[in-house]
Amino acid sequence: MDETTKEQFKWKFYRLAVQLNAIILLVALAVLAIFLVPDPYRLPAVAVMLAIAVVLSWNFVLKYRSTKAWLDEH
Repeated sequence: MDETTKEQFKWKFYRLAVQLNAIILLVALAVLAIFLVPDPYRLPAVAVMLAIAVVLSWNFVLKYRSTKAWLDEH
């Protein structure tokens, strides 16, 4: 691998790592919201956080597969 390819991989990996951490954080916050958020806002808060986590998860899987294919080429 040359230096340019290593740098590209570093940034692709960094983006995937940050996105995965955001997904984990959203799911953990949704679980906490079940117990801590006041009753009228509980379900909407949990639903919004889980919906965002699902969308980010879908995007993560697509980016992971494309990064893996890119890495196999290089």
